[in-house]
Amino acid sequence: MSAPLLMLLASLLFSIMGVCVKLASAYYGAGEIVLYRSLVGAVFILGLTRVRGGSLRTSVPGMHFWRSTIGVLSLVLWFYSIGKLPLATAITLNYMSSVWMAMFLIGGAVMFGAAKVDHRLTATVLTGFLGVALVLQPTIEHDQFQGALAGLTSGLGAAMAYMQVTALGRAGEPEYRVVFYFSLGGIIAGSLLMFTSGAHGHTWYGATLLLAIGVLATVAQMMMTRAYAIGRALTNASLQYLGIAFSFIFGVLIFDDPVTPVALAGMVLIVGAGLAATRLRQRSAPAAGDSSSFES
Repeated sequence: MSAPLLMLLASLLFSIMGVCVKLASAYYGAGEIVLYRSLVGAVFILGLTRVRGGSLRTSVPGMHFWRSTIGVLSLVLWFYSIGKLPLATAITLNYMSSVWMAMFLIGGAVMFGAAKVDHRLTATVLTGFLGVALVLQPTIEHDQFQGALAGLTSGLGAAMAYMQVTALGRAGEPEYRVVFYFSLGGIIAGSLLMFTSGAHGHTWYGATLLLAIGVLATVAQMMMTRAYAIGRALTNASLQYLGIAFSFIFGVLIFDDPVTPVALAGMVLIVGAGLAATRLRQRSAPAAGDSSSFES
């Protein structure tokens, strides 16, 4: 299967997963959803490792710990925001990760005394935050502020997790091992959150949603990983943003989410800023690759 088709399918599956997360949020807390999503992912990777004869033994457990900690925190916040906000809004805020990465590059240039900061990156960051302001202004009610803050922070966490994934790749860690320890971190964190806030009983409908979330997320993540391995980074990033369009359509059709020109303009600005940040980041640090994931 070609990289563009893999990215298209992955974006669609992640969007359907978002629908399932929003539906499941009526019955479960964010920690419970993360727990069961991670359980499915861990079981899948264990089976895949056994079939392929790989190994889960790692020589850099500390790096996996920090990647999992940051990634799982981002995932919890993202699932929480999906339950509180219109679906496309929550998805869009998580996609701010590319803009946050551009901000990290600016901060790094300033800290290390670069002769000058790339003004194109600065413009990209400002455009991204203008897009956030437009997305939130017409859609966020007073009681949705926490969800908006969680969604925006989840994008920041996703950017930091991407940096850790890049470092793990340079250390020679294969993708399946990174995903496994991320899933293991989700199991631990989800269990702690569930026992802290209380567990909810299951129904067939609720259990089906949890299983669907785990399967959709795992399959989509594997597709996206494969697409970035064989395809062009900028093309993949462009197709990845179709997730916002899919989520917008699902939000309107399934959840009757509001449609406003201002919010749509904000989404366009964030997508444009994200794509510009991806291109500029490739030019600034080509050795780092570009495999940032929608799933932290």
